[in-house]
Amino acid sequence: MSDSLQHECGIAMLRLKKPLQHYAEKYGTPFYGLNKMYLLMEKQHNRGQDGAGLANIKLDVSPGRRYISRMRSVDPRPIQDLFQRIMSRFQDMSAEELHNIFDLQDQHAFTGELFLGHLRYGTFGKNEIENCHPFLRQNNWRTRNLVVAGNFNLTNVDELFDVLVRIGQHPKQKSDTVTVLEKIGHFLDEENQLRFDALKAEGLDNQTISEHIADTLDVQRVLQRASSDFDGGYVMCGLLGHGDAFVMRDPHGIRPAYWYEDDEVVVAASERPVIQTAFNVPAECVKEVNPGHALLIKRNGQTSMAEIRPPGERRACSFERIYFSRGNDADIYKERKALGRAIVPRVLEAVEHDLDHTVTSFIPNTAESSFYGLIKGLEEHLNASKIARIKGLGSDPDHAEIESILNERPRIEKIAIKDAKLRTFITEDSSRDDLVAHVYDITYGTLKRGVDNLVVIDDSIVRGTTLKKSILRILDRLGPRRIVVASSAPQIRYPDCYGIDMARMGDFIAFQAAVSLLHERGMEHILQETYKACKHQLTLPLDQNLNQVKAIYDPFTAEEISDRISQLLTPDGMQAEVKIIFQSIEGLHASCPNHRGDWYFTGDFPTPGGHRVVNKAFVYYMEGNAARAY
Repeated sequence: MSDSLQHECGIAMLRLKKPLQHYAEKYGTPFYGLNKMYLLMEKQHNRGQDGAGLANIKLDVSPGRRYISRMRSVDPRPIQDLFQRIMSRFQDMSAEELHNIFDLQDQHAFTGELFLGHLRYGTFGKNEIENCHPFLRQNNWRTRNLVVAGNFNLTNVDELFDVLVRIGQHPKQKSDTVTVLEKIGHFLDEENQLRFDALKAEGLDNQTISEHIADTLDVQRVLQRASSDFDGGYVMCGLLGHGDAFVMRDPHGIRPAYWYEDDEVVVAASERPVIQTAFNVPAECVKEVNPGHALLIKRNGQTSMAEIRPPGERRACSFERIYFSRGNDADIYKERKALGRAIVPRVLEAVEHDLDHTVTSFIPNTAESSFYGLIKGLEEHLNASKIARIKGLGSDPDHAEIESILNERPRIEKIAIKDAKLRTFITEDSSRDDLVAHVYDITYGTLKRGVDNLVVIDDSIVRGTTLKKSILRILDRLGPRRIVVASSAPQIRYPDCYGIDMARMGDFIAFQAAVSLLHERGMEHILQETYKACKHQLTLPLDQNLNQVKAIYDPFTAEEISDRISQLLTPDGMQAEVKIIFQSIEGLHASCPNHRGDWYFTGDFPTPGGHRVVNKAFVYYMEGNAARAY
């Protein structure tokens, strides 16, 4: 994606099912768990580079010994910093000390059986250590200790905050992470008290009661009660002090979560291929956490998939497939190629079917898979044309004509190369823009000047800032007759509120195009009418909110908006004609059939909170308020 776009966040959980001695003997190191956590987190560094955190719980520790450890980092390289700091504790130990497993676990942090790691993008709030997951809620009772981390945004934090106040709490801040921690913690406390009272009535002593609670705590009921009014997209992971753990997913499966189990480990992560890589297992062995369910891991190592909320329509995030998740997942790779193939008809139309004078490429590198699909589709188109033309040569065709036809193929070049980012230390706008324009460099001599079209495929176009200030000007130096930028995603028209940093209406080039058309055609009244409708929606209960912003786009076809986007993003002084084309919604769904979360393109949000967010975002736009709408 040529625009800078960030994501919240990535998770990794690991439960060692054998004693630490087993891993030391089989794998030659007592740090098997830490090594695997490093792999799981490093292989997901694409999901968060502003901060990282790791928590660890030891299962069988005598009273008075530390059994919960946590460390977080906001270093420029947070994962490396985190693990270097953890491992530095052991660097001066002798080989004999390192293989004294009892002392290692008894005396040192991060030598337990249960790990929870988190990667953060700081899209909201300052990039401070206090904002890094995992969050910890401590108590002297092991079964009341709670560690939470996740990949989520909740849209109804205000309502959830009020619930906490009504039940008697005094939250220290209003954020979805703290709210989640305290909400789950409240019902964990209640569940503990319920179990304590029942066992006390049976005449058991307090120490025995504690052990019984640890064995029988109903984590499913805790999560059901805590999450009953959550609105948003989420994967929430938790560790309890006595050794139970969970990975909970929202009812629509918006945010991704995968898990794997064998006789040695239970592992969960935000992406499937990282589990495959870290544990060398095939894709079919890695399962999804079911929407509306929680993977429950008891302290004895037993796992179950428990329903927490009734699953709704599956609306798994399509942006995960288009851009965010790592492209080495087998299904994602196929889907991205399918996205490239699906846009072929629009590319052919944009270059007037003149493939002889069209060079194809991709920007940025993450669009490479879509590029392969685009080329495959163009080859299929050419093959059909070749067959028809060869048949038209008759029964005695000329060899040279056949050879000429067979030699036709899409022209492919490596057009753009991304250099290391230049530091924009100059504050004066024109000078800074000149530096930004050199983020990419080009391969000269790849086009026939004034003759060839140039087609470049991008993952998606959000704001178009980098296109206008940098990429299009750079490509124009090659002297193409026409530049076609093909987005493998549809037009991004609406904000996301479930974990992607797209919050403000005015940022979207598709929205800017629609507003520009409204002004040009004397239809400004639609802006005011939509503003009033959105204001009214915000007075209604959450579950009655509907997306009123669709009215901004209704008067125009997708092609009209694309054409206006092309005009808005064409820099002054361009020699080449600029045409920007987008994937269709139908093409998106056909390419990613199991991930139909498309609200950023269609405005069809899966939860009422999404409708409220989009209405609020438009109100903020009209009022000149730059705040986030959630």
